[in-house]
Amino acid sequence: MNTQEFNEQIAQKSAWITALRMEMAKVIVGQQDLVNRLVISLLCKGHVLLEGVPGLAKTLSVKALSGTLHAAFSRIQFTPDLLPADLLGTMIYNPDERNFSAKKGPVFANLILADEINRAPAKVQSALLEAMQERQVTLGETSYPLPDPFLVLATQNPIEQEGTYQLPEAQLDRFLFKLMVDYPSRDEELRVLSMMSSTAPAPETSQVVTIEELEESRALMNQIYIDPAVEHYIVDLVRATRTPEKVDRTLEGMVRAGASPRATINLALASRALAFTRQRGYVTPQDIKDLAHDILRHRILLSYEAEAANVTSDQVIDHILSKVPVP
Repeated sequence: MNTQEFNEQIAQKSAWITALRMEMAKVIVGQQDLVNRLVISLLCKGHVLLEGVPGLAKTLSVKALSGTLHAAFSRIQFTPDLLPADLLGTMIYNPDERNFSAKKGPVFANLILADEINRAPAKVQSALLEAMQERQVTLGETSYPLPDPFLVLATQNPIEQEGTYQLPEAQLDRFLFKLMVDYPSRDEELRVLSMMSSTAPAPETSQVVTIEELEESRALMNQIYIDPAVEHYIVDLVRATRTPEKVDRTLEGMVRAGASPRATINLALASRALAFTRQRGYVTPQDIKDLAHDILRHRILLSYEAEAANVTSDQVIDHILSKVPVP
């Protein structure tokens, strides 16, 4: 298959992306980058963490996405008194049969909306680790596979908000993206006002994407070419987050720990997905740059010196992107 035929095949198999974007636009005003990242997460089977102050349509975005899919959806409201069994399920004793049976929890769905995930304590966050990485849940002595695909789409308020907990680093590393949801522009806010300022039922999305279409797209996406020079660029970027002073002396002492090899894998996988959404059969260095912040920002642990100087992980990534040679 030549390049033109491959690109035409990608254009054909990615037709559902346009339909999904149109459905999302019925509910979500603006936020094109957010919608595009959610599409990539579907292609990669990657979990997403959405962070922003209350009222920026984080929960609405996830619900709108779930409405476009022919897939099982479950919403879990994370609260300080939530227990692991409320999330995963538990073993129930049957007195008639004198045995235990598994009562599966709401985590057994294709799309999980973990709403305000950082309002639950550490024991609940730990309960999610096995589900997010191994896509299975262990109840008693038996492990139960989760549906395929399985995605956790979590929302959280900024950590400075009252009543929130810092997510464990091991859990943060399991998210493909951490997306920062910002305020809309003035024109977008005017459109929100005209759409939502009535007591009429809010618009909803329609199911336009099947799991089979996603699987066919993933099979084609896996064939997208990544040049060895681009692979070296990915590895160099991720390694630079661990010792940033080697690429920029101004970053010395700013980072306690950098991104793990999981970030390297995710950056390559997501870059293939981004090329697929752009109907291209190969990955470019610009694809890597476009994804770097969303994939790396939650994997870089800043030092106390950096926090005292108000240096953010995004600023560290900016420095690294400007210093690491581009192929």
